[in-house]
Amino acid sequence: MPIQFSEYVRYDGLGLAALVRRGEVHPQELLAAAIRRADETSQKLNTIVRRLDDRARQKAMQPYAPAARFPGVPFLVKSLLQDVAGVPSSWGSRSMGNEPAAESADVTRRWEAEGLLIFGMTNTPEFGAKNITEPLAHGPTHNPWDVTRTPGGSSGGSAAAVAAGIVPIAGANDGGGSIRIPAAACGLVGLKAGRGRISMGPVSGEGLGGFAVQGVVSRSVRDSAAMFDALQGPEPHAPYYMAPSEVSCLDAIRMPPRRLKIGFTTASPIGTPVHADAIAAVHDAAALLATLGHHVEEASPAIDGEQLAEDFLIPWFAFVAATVDEIRSKTGATRRDFEPDTRAMADVGRSVSAAEFLQIQERWQTYVNALARFHAHYDLWLSPVLSEPALPIGHMDTPPLLHLLNDAISTVGLSGLLRKTSIFRENILKNLAWTPFTQLANITGRPAISVPLYWNAQGLPLGVQFVAGLNGEAMLLQLAAELEQARPWFDKRPGI
Repeated sequence: MPIQFSEYVRYDGLGLAALVRRGEVHPQELLAAAIRRADETSQKLNTIVRRLDDRARQKAMQPYAPAARFPGVPFLVKSLLQDVAGVPSSWGSRSMGNEPAAESADVTRRWEAEGLLIFGMTNTPEFGAKNITEPLAHGPTHNPWDVTRTPGGSSGGSAAAVAAGIVPIAGANDGGGSIRIPAAACGLVGLKAGRGRISMGPVSGEGLGGFAVQGVVSRSVRDSAAMFDALQGPEPHAPYYMAPSEVSCLDAIRMPPRRLKIGFTTASPIGTPVHADAIAAVHDAAALLATLGHHVEEASPAIDGEQLAEDFLIPWFAFVAATVDEIRSKTGATRRDFEPDTRAMADVGRSVSAAEFLQIQERWQTYVNALARFHAHYDLWLSPVLSEPALPIGHMDTPPLLHLLNDAISTVGLSGLLRKTSIFRENILKNLAWTPFTQLANITGRPAISVPLYWNAQGLPLGVQFVAGLNGEAMLLQLAAELEQARPWFDKRPGI
């Protein structure tokens, strides 16, 4: 008898793997359950943009390695920097064509070595460049908790798939919050590892100049811990790596953390409004931490948040410009093959001089220093992930008239002048107003995690973020496991 969804969704990834090891279920049965759930939710959610069902069925028939952590567990990768050899990745863009990947990404290879059955690639905004998942190439992904709202981005397809119970864990990556944002909006665990922990190769040395890291979104802390153990560690082509800790994170979370000193804030670092629900989520987490014996007080790193926002976005636009130009040179894509917002970002990015880019890079170290000084006094920093609950689909759409204006300004070569205006600075604040808390961890390369402790009166999840110092992944996961035990969330599921 096929495994039913009500039974399938009771287990996290490690739980399903244990069933396979004990011979209680065959990988083919788990895969069939995942495929049925994907089919049932495809029209409402639009999470998967490329299906690999037959490939996964073939893998399900093959023996798995005895040491595999996730034998027979269905899995999805993000259609961005998580290539599967022989399969095209869209990167959320019509410009990418249908060229198959020459080789698998390091993380993909490791996932398959752990026994995971990859049966699809998930939706992402074009080049992962937005905090929502509404690409013109594939259409918007919808949040399972409220299908009129976004699951966040850029790993929104993966997060919606996990929240809907299609898979217990899915591939994600994070260049400015793209793991933590959708985790917070979908009621999931989202760990962003520290810089150098997980390879971005073999094609890339480091993503976005070190901003971007690979990872997953999951429903349980132990799945995130086991995934971190599986993914961290050196690759021969990596530009650098951080040596793994002597104790695995999966072992570490079986022990509670020492009592921690935690600073918290509810104020946006760029001075934009923060919704009462986001404030309540942090205060609720702080109260829970205090009952567990941790010392919690209001405190923040001494950082100019508006300057940090600009020092994040200007290089980001430059990376978008480089990506667009490289794709055009390789594929012959035209300007119109890219979304209007992407064209506007690329136009601004091309106006950044090498000298200015290097000056911004030098300022990144000031944020590293400020966060290090903060962590000299506090173990962790607690904040919202989102300034308000998940936004309605279409809320971030750029008006068509502004698209025309951007193209006109580009045609006459004035994009560089535009970004020197107050209008451009105001637009930066507007674009980051929903997610102003996440970029600091990317610039500094420090680990951070979104933990699903809070649901508002409308039943929407709103995760909170903890940022750790160097080598702080185990501490983050230990605390998340303690919070999970104190305030279980695994059985909280959307009604879809």
